[in-house]
Amino acid sequence: MLIGRRRQRRSRVLVIGLDCASPSLVFDTFRDDLPHLRQLMEQGRWGVLRSCVPCITIPAWTSMFTSRDPGVLGIYGFRNRAGTDYSALTRADSRAVGRPRVWDTVSAAQQTVVVANVPQTYPVSPVRGALISDFTTPSTDHQFTHPAPLRVDVLQHHPNYRFDVSEFRTDDKAALEMHLYDVLECQYQAFDRLLETFDWSLAVHVNIGIDRVQHGFWRFHDTQHRRHEQNRFSATIRAYYRWVDEWIGRLLRHADGATHILVVSDHGVKRMDGAVALNEWLRLNGWLHLKAPLPEGVTRFDPSLVDWERTRAWSTGGYYGRVFLNVAGREPQGIVSPTAVEETLDALVEQLGELCDEDGCPIPVCAMRPCEIYQAVHGTAPDLLLYFGDLHWRTVGGLGYGRPITRDNDIGPDDANHAEEGLYIWVPALGTGAGRSEERQLMDVAPTILEALRLPADPTHQGRSLFNLL
Repeated sequence: MLIGRRRQRRSRVLVIGLDCASPSLVFDTFRDDLPHLRQLMEQGRWGVLRSCVPCITIPAWTSMFTSRDPGVLGIYGFRNRAGTDYSALTRADSRAVGRPRVWDTVSAAQQTVVVANVPQTYPVSPVRGALISDFTTPSTDHQFTHPAPLRVDVLQHHPNYRFDVSEFRTDDKAALEMHLYDVLECQYQAFDRLLETFDWSLAVHVNIGIDRVQHGFWRFHDTQHRRHEQNRFSATIRAYYRWVDEWIGRLLRHADGATHILVVSDHGVKRMDGAVALNEWLRLNGWLHLKAPLPEGVTRFDPSLVDWERTRAWSTGGYYGRVFLNVAGREPQGIVSPTAVEETLDALVEQLGELCDEDGCPIPVCAMRPCEIYQAVHGTAPDLLLYFGDLHWRTVGGLGYGRPITRDNDIGPDDANHAEEGLYIWVPALGTGAGRSEERQLMDVAPTILEALRLPADPTHQGRSLFNLL
């Protein structure tokens, strides 16, 4: 087991989160370049950590640390419908969570936690210990830490401290590459100081940079990418993983013989071949109608453009598709009878099965209904969740493309989509053997942390502890 400078007998847990980290890259392609992660693999158990549906940053990290699925949480993406009218989506921040995350439980047990840069922690909430909020924090907000005076310490050491690699969807790859290191260097240094300062039982950090580097540079890395280019950026992703591994080595100095170590990612990565213009497809196929002809060019979807008295369905775009039916008695101008919802969805899915790319090749569609994949369905859930082309195709929400697919992303250059397979490396303090293990689900992380800290299990958790691997 890794031995750090401090020696304590009580159990502790260090969680190293790597947003979008790929099991194939860490376990195989880059393995020889990552000595610290490789050492952890040699000491512990490792394997695929299955993401939630949808496999996106929010709600995946929250599902991981609450051990509840997105339906139970009522969080289906970065933005969600706040009700059943046609108004714009609202951002799902920490106030939308409504369930205790594992550090809340540990704090309530009078143990100290250190939490930094974990998605969906803004606005900050009190913990016993320290918390720095996440990439959704507005740059103008000065209340990004708990306790509040911690902000002074962060800014004293890093006057230009930032929460995200902004504008990672850009053609200026040189600037993006530099920005990736600057932002995460500050975040890692701040977390490192917190580990040194606090006598913690649970420490959690999430690196958002791996997600950003893959979205920005995947076409230079993946030889099967439709825009693969060999140039000086071809090794950018490998170099970034190597740099992250170096930082992991520095963080492990704080681990002693009683520290359980978890390296986890919320989802993986795969190339993006293009995008399905889902609202455009609905319009072209008679599901969505507009009040007036569109001006020439692509138009951002706006509910005010829609003739709701003739519209049966509309969509929101993103790394996956969400379709809502315009149901009578639910939506203000609904026209789909509640008794016809299931047959309407069946017809929609059947018609989507005819979707092809510009070469006439079918784009497979995986259509999921919330009531079939979640333990419960809270909030205003989509009627359908859609993965296109095994997630090699994302969705875009705009109108006016004139065709149902596009090779361009509507919010800037983006080379990668998310994969359902994240990763875990678990080194229990017991040091009881190593090797590749069975696939697990990200809701298993919170029960593992509680058991490692010898705290009572939460009977409402949907996951199961990794300790049953031993």
